[in-house]
Amino acid sequence: METVIAFILIFGSLVFFHELGHFIFAKRAGIMVREFAIGMGPKIFGMTKGETIYTLRLLPIGGYVRMAGEDTDTVELQPGYRVALVTNEDNLVEKIVLNQKAQYQNVVFLEVERADLERELWIEGYDEEDKLVRFDVSRTAMIVENGTEQIIAPYDRQFNSKSVGARAMAIFAGPLFNFILAFFIFMVIGLIQGVPVDEPIIGSVSEDKPASVAGLQDGDIVTKINGVAISTWEELSQQIQTNPEKAITLDVAREDGTTATLEVTPTAVEQTDGTKYGQIGIMRSMDSNPLKAVVYGAEETYNMTVLIGKMLGKLVTGQFSIDDLSGPVGIYKATETVVTFGLYNVLYWAAMLSVNLGIMNLLPLPALDGGRLLFFAFEAVRGKPMDRQKEGMVHFVGIVLLMILMVVVTWNDIQRFFF
Repeated sequence: METVIAFILIFGSLVFFHELGHFIFAKRAGIMVREFAIGMGPKIFGMTKGETIYTLRLLPIGGYVRMAGEDTDTVELQPGYRVALVTNEDNLVEKIVLNQKAQYQNVVFLEVERADLERELWIEGYDEEDKLVRFDVSRTAMIVENGTEQIIAPYDRQFNSKSVGARAMAIFAGPLFNFILAFFIFMVIGLIQGVPVDEPIIGSVSEDKPASVAGLQDGDIVTKINGVAISTWEELSQQIQTNPEKAITLDVAREDGTTATLEVTPTAVEQTDGTKYGQIGIMRSMDSNPLKAVVYGAEETYNMTVLIGKMLGKLVTGQFSIDDLSGPVGIYKATETVVTFGLYNVLYWAAMLSVNLGIMNLLPLPALDGGRLLFFAFEAVRGKPMDRQKEGMVHFVGIVLLMILMVVVTWNDIQRFFF
């Protein structure tokens, strides 16, 4: 149950912040957001607030922010349509009712002749007396079809009406918010747990471990190993790990001003590949300075970005194969393991996944945010947008290929963990 809760919270947070980035910058640009969805597939829950419906969907494989004008969400009233117009006291159309009898006051039945629901906002047609009439349409008018209402989207509220920069920012903001989320998670870890100190200062000594048996104490500063001076925790850690079951000599300076020379033999810990590393049972010293926690958040986000970037590079060069990738099943199983190591490890895992999601979405591949940004770059260079149908087809092919990749990766995960 802990794994399920952790997985839902982590996944939900990553997707929520990603989509929140799209949502906030779309709103800032004046773009109408029709839906803010967590998950994909059938709707489990929906709540409408303002002009946006907020939904929770069945499949935990992502989410989306549906902006007006991005797809075929506009209604075209073709000549001959029979509609009912609900008007207000100023004779301005507030509702356009399709395919049903209208149960409203101030209703005019009309056979549509022409309509413009994007730019000039009017509708023209023949009334019940076969007289040609014209009505102005409110910017917040609703299209009502089979009991479902959807607000119209004037052209200046549509995605494609905005500048290249505004559209690019609305798309880039999703991955950006994943990096911001990772930064805040790392910063919280630094605030609560403390920031690892670079100096070779022992924060704590575990009981009945080689370090405790040898006489090491909390607060000891290791100055030399086997007579060689050291100045960083990494140097201390490397010497311990590379000398399993071999005695090493540590010169330490103590908090009371005294010094000591101690001999300790690291315990050998075997890894999955059969190799061994040394361990003596000490923890690194932590600094609880809030300013350092902020710097730590930024540094860890950067370091994680570089690490994942290098791994992607190995995938491109063939050093990794598709069999090494993990999908939702693999992430769930990894979460199951991480949960057993405590809250801080879960937080670190969530931050790493957030950086990973941000990077993956920035890859210049069709259907991903990076692919869309690439089209915006072409538009900026050419001075005019790419053909919408061709761009849509490229993204559609990209979505199909991503779905195939997800199926393959998920199948590999299932075989790896359950067979």
